[in-house]
Amino acid sequence: MQKRTLGKNKLEVSAIGFGCMGLTQSYPPFPERSESIRLLRQAVEMGVTFFDTAEVYGPFTNEELVGEALEPLRNEVVLATKFGFDLHGGARGASGKPTGLDSRPQTIRLAVEGSLKRLRTDHIDLLYQHRVDPEVPIEMVADTVGQLIKEGKVRGWGLSEAGASTIRRAHAVCPLTAVQSEYSMWYREPEKEILPLLEALEIGFVPFSPLGKGFLTGRFDQNAKFEANDFRNSIPRFAEENLAANLALMEEITALAAERETTPARVALAWLLKQKPWIVPIPGTKKRERLQENIGAAQLNLSAAEWARLDAALSRIRIVGARYPEDQEKLTGK
Repeated sequence: MQKRTLGKNKLEVSAIGFGCMGLTQSYPPFPERSESIRLLRQAVEMGVTFFDTAEVYGPFTNEELVGEALEPLRNEVVLATKFGFDLHGGARGASGKPTGLDSRPQTIRLAVEGSLKRLRTDHIDLLYQHRVDPEVPIEMVADTVGQLIKEGKVRGWGLSEAGASTIRRAHAVCPLTAVQSEYSMWYREPEKEILPLLEALEIGFVPFSPLGKGFLTGRFDQNAKFEANDFRNSIPRFAEENLAANLALMEEITALAAERETTPARVALAWLLKQKPWIVPIPGTKKRERLQENIGAAQLNLSAAEWARLDAALSRIRIVGARYPEDQEKLTGK
């Protein structure tokens, strides 16, 4: 597996990481715990060193799973997790889930102590603020994480789904290692402001949902149906009428993949890797064969003409439908 580095502190990670969220939430059915543990360890055997989780996934259960799976391999892996939601004694909705954001210094420290225990480690390699909290100045957040870095509990930090101004302000107080946001061939918004800024500041970029929540694998048509508690049921982009329009992009990707005797997923991930040498996508999966497929993207080299063909298709085809439900979209780009 090729390696890449994130940020000025040169955090070295595998070129393809592993987004762990889907092992326990959002995309059912979920594997048995023993199967997930086996898969995560197989990922390390295959060369993956970068694993992404968060305290809110569950809450807490995803970190517990990752901690159990990777504790015997801790010296071989880079662990990223996130804080920023109201999980520590605040208000709850009827579902029992958190109702809001919370990045106060005391909450950050509670989150980190909990994450360290669940991940079975004495340090977090990369700690993200999961979403920007408008009630807490980002300078205060950066200062708090900076103290945790000095204490050795955190090695580097980042922001998730933050806007350009917030990135600048945070970086000025405590240099960022990476920014994590959605980015793929069907969501290219970061190209406008975020990627140029990160390049100027020497901050790495970690795209989540690099396969468009499964869309870019080519497995769905306009009649795609998901389990009742699947997150994609709430995403406008997956509504039947929007899927029908968006399949025009998949036709282009699938045709090129067939010509190269590869898969649409590998083409989609290879496209991301080509954009910048400091981009590290973190696709998630629940199956060994998909894991192998994702990893193979790092070895896929398309010709200049093939890349130009893809870029022409991306410029020509308009993706329709929002990427999040309205309440979640409000939390991004702050």
